[in-house]
Amino acid sequence: MNISVVAAIGREEIATYVNALFIVYFILIFIRVLLSWIPRMPYNPALRAAVDFVHQTTDPYLNIFRRFLPPIGGRGMALDISPIIAIILLFILQGIVVGLIDPG
Repeated sequence: MNISVVAAIGREEIATYVNALFIVYFILIFIRVLLSWIPRMPYNPALRAAVDFVHQTTDPYLNIFRRFLPPIGGRGMALDISPIIAIILLFILQGIVVGLIDPG
């Protein structure tokens, strides 16, 4: 006898998954900010791969804001406020997207 079970994915599960993706991206941006405070990273292939992944994942989004908000200051002490604005906008977008998927 062949019994097949069909698992239905509801809106709540999809909203939870999308919310988790937003949280992961928040964490990646936070890691990117922390990495910017480290002047020289020791060379290690695994570490370099992880750092490159964070840069390649977050830089396209952050570069949107860097076009309009150049770093404040100069001479090695420039303050990049683009991650702050990017996180605020991403937080608003998270609320809208997750709310549209699962309004309840």
